[in-house]
Amino acid sequence: MTKKLALVAVAVAMIAGGAWLSNGGMGVSAARADGTTTTTTTTATGTTAAPAPAPTATDTKAPVIPEMSIGNPDAKVTVTEYLSFTCPHCAEFHAAVYPDIKKNYIDTGKIKFTIQEVYFDKYGLWAGMMAHCGGPMRYFGIVDILYNTQNDWLGTNDPNVVVANLKKIGKTAGMTDAELNTCMNDGKMAQALVAQFQKTSQADKIEGTPSFVVDGVTHSNMSYDEFSKLLDAELAKNK
Repeated sequence: MTKKLALVAVAVAMIAGGAWLSNGGMGVSAARADGTTTTTTTTATGTTAAPAPAPTATDTKAPVIPEMSIGNPDAKVTVTEYLSFTCPHCAEFHAAVYPDIKKNYIDTGKIKFTIQEVYFDKYGLWAGMMAHCGGPMRYFGIVDILYNTQNDWLGTNDPNVVVANLKKIGKTAGMTDAELNTCMNDGKMAQALVAQFQKTSQADKIEGTPSFVVDGVTHSNMSYDEFSKLLDAELAKNK
């Protein structure tokens, strides 16, 4: 089975409960029906809500999330994978299918391959924040590490251990402690990532992970043989 989505419930729960864990707590603003906002702060002693100050133009500007793509940017066939870093079936796809897709279709310039992240839980969001911290040049390498070591960094119920494990992966990819602390405590980026996940997943009618949008058509998880036949057919149509 693939993980199934409950888009609105998950996104709202993450934002309302605090999307990131930091030593001092992170404030996450949420709009209320009366037009005001509240800031929910998660700390070691619990969660509190208080009225947030009126946002300035700078405060309300959402971070820009770069597209995470590899392959030929001008390819006639585009593939978007919807994945979750805590999804075991996504890890299986990246171990058994993705290497051959990369070798035969991405590295040869036949397709453009883009990743869109899905967040089922806070750990998946934290992993996404760490991966984005490395920028487009490091992103796909970090994705490989996250899936290759999924059982290791995710194999605990202690969120502090998960944070430490993710930071180890970030440092393996060449980031410093200072860079990781800044990125992984960025509440605005957490909100922007969740907002993007909600918008794109709804637009493409994503119901589980991994899912794939090939030239605008959404497909569920598949084997390499199935994927290859699909891509070959799309390439033949786009000659």
